[in-house]
Amino acid sequence: MVAITATDAGTGGGSLRRLLRRRSTIAVLMCVPLLAVVLGLVAYPAVYSLFLSMLNKAETKFVGLDNFLFLFKRETFWMVVRQSILFALVAVLFKALIGFIAAHTINTIPAKGQRKWRGMMMVPWVIPAALSTLGWWWLFEPTYSAINWLLAEFAIPAVPWLSQTFWARFSVIVVNVWFGAPFFLIMYLAALKSIPEELYEAAAIDGANAWQRLVFVTLPMMRNIIAITVLFSIIVTFANFDIVRVLTQGGPRNSTHLFATYAFRLGIESGDIPLGAAVSLFMFPVLAVLAFVILRNVRRRIQAI
Repeated sequence: MVAITATDAGTGGGSLRRLLRRRSTIAVLMCVPLLAVVLGLVAYPAVYSLFLSMLNKAETKFVGLDNFLFLFKRETFWMVVRQSILFALVAVLFKALIGFIAAHTINTIPAKGQRKWRGMMMVPWVIPAALSTLGWWWLFEPTYSAINWLLAEFAIPAVPWLSQTFWARFSVIVVNVWFGAPFFLIMYLAALKSIPEELYEAAAIDGANAWQRLVFVTLPMMRNIIAITVLFSIIVTFANFDIVRVLTQGGPRNSTHLFATYAFRLGIESGDIPLGAAVSLFMFPVLAVLAFVILRNVRRRIQAI
């Protein structure tokens, strides 16, 4: 009886050791801390925000979807929706174009010179966004605007960078493009480095010029990384807070508010946390649908390969 028990115990210990030696088990155990962080800092706040969005302003009564219905009736909310979409699409488009052009240009430079240019181009992305936005605020600020001072030297009228709707939106987009373009640069440069030189040599032998090599070799080989980078940038741009908060604080007349800044204005500054939570939740379905479409296309292209 004792022998059987000892054998069972030994078998159990051996099974446990074999289980711990499996790569899949080790991978799961190593992911546990990350899963705990995701659950604690992402999943729980998201569920709690959904709960808060269904309470009244005093957070004492369950009101269901009344906060969402109230937002649907406000013109300011729909202006925020339009501004968020415009901001994300225009900013991401220019970041992608500038990043691709810069990456393609740096990729043509000899290897020794690339390090210097990569380092200089990454500076805007390395500096904290709030800190660099303060510098841009000094450039745009109506009273002490360095840009308007420069325009005055050439007898050009001053531009109301932050006090007029068009120029305020333009200024916010410019700062976001300046801050985010280096991310596209480094991602696209890595993708360009991974393209085999044999493909370009074969295209050149077939008589393809530079434009044809770009369209039929470079872009097809970079489709997946372009899609993933654009998706990530759209998510970050949609949720942008610091640039708008520091530069315009949503003005003039709420015309530069994004979802994050408008939720902060309603939830924190105005004291209506459930309404602010309702605003913040509107980002989720838009980004979820966008992520699903882009990632599905990426997966289909990978499976086709």
